[in-house]
Amino acid sequence: MILTVTLNAALDVTYGVDSLRPRTSHQVGTVHRRAGGKGVNVARVLAGRGRDVTVTGLVGGPTGALVREDLRAVPGLREAFVPVAGDSRQTVTVVSGDDGDATVFNERGAQVGPPEWRAFTGRFAELVREASVVTLCGSLPPGLPSDAYARLVRVASEAGTPTVLDTSGAPLLDALCARPDVVKPNAAELAAATGREDAGAGAERLRALGARSVVVSSGPGGLLAVTPDVRLCAVPPERLAGNPTGAGDACVAALAEGLAAGADWSDVVREAVALSAAAVACPVAGDVDAAVYERFRTTLTVEDLHALQPH
Repeated sequence: MILTVTLNAALDVTYGVDSLRPRTSHQVGTVHRRAGGKGVNVARVLAGRGRDVTVTGLVGGPTGALVREDLRAVPGLREAFVPVAGDSRQTVTVVSGDDGDATVFNERGAQVGPPEWRAFTGRFAELVREASVVTLCGSLPPGLPSDAYARLVRVASEAGTPTVLDTSGAPLLDALCARPDVVKPNAAELAAATGREDAGAGAERLRALGARSVVVSSGPGGLLAVTPDVRLCAVPPERLAGNPTGAGDACVAALAEGLAAGADWSDVVREAVALSAAAVACPVAGDVDAAVYERFRTTLTVEDLHALQPH
C-alpha cells in the first residue's frame, strides 16, 4: 500500500475561461469541484493506475465533509482522514483557454490545535507501518509547527518506510535534517530554498542538507534527478496545452510507484515525465490522459549527465 499525506486538504474548484483578463468580469465555461490538495491528487493518480493507496491528512467542517464524500466514491482509494474542528479550505484555479496557463487562489486552511496534531501523528504511526512508501505533500495548515514534516519523516523512517516529500519554504528546509528519501521541489521552490538558480547546484545543496535524492521539476523543461549514484534528466518531446496544476502531483505518484517497486532511476524518471505530461492534458488535477502517457513514455529520452561529462 502507498500512503499519501495531505495535511492541508481542500475542495478544489476549477474554472475554465476563454481568456483571463485582470480587472474585468468573465464568463465561466466549465466548472469542476472535487477533493484536492497535493497528496489527494497523488492518491487519485495512483488509484487510477490500479495501485493500492490510502489517503490521510486533516479535514474538518462542511468543506471537509465534501472532501471525504468525494474521495469515498473513488474506486480503489481508501480514505483515512483525521477530523479537525475548523472548516477545510477551498482552492480556486482559473484555466485560460487561450494560453493554457492556470491562475490559482489558495486559502490558508483550518487552524489545527495541539490535540488534533497529536491525534494525527498517532494515526499516521499506525498507517505508515502498513505502507511500502509514504508521500508527504503540500502546505501546512495554520497551527502546525514548521518541522511537522520532519516529525513525520522520522516516524516513517523508524517504521522502515521510504518517504517522498513535496513541499516548499520552511517546511521543506526543516524536514531535510530527518533525511527524506526523495525531495521533489519545482524549479522556483528550489531556487527560493537554496538561493541557487542552477537546478543541479540547488539539488546538491538540498542533498548536503539531508535529502537522499532530489528530483527537480521544471514544467516543459522536464525533470532533473540527482541521487547518490546518478544524475539524470529528461525533457518532454513536445509541449502540451492544458492545466499544469496537477503535473507535479502526477510526478510524485510516479516517484512513489518507482520507490515501491525498487525500479531503476532511469525508468522512474521516464515514468515521472510521462505521467506529468499526461496530467497537463486533463482539465483537473488528479487525472491523467492514457494516450499522452503512452506516447511520451515511449518517445522521450533519459540522459545520464554523469556519462556526458568528460573524464
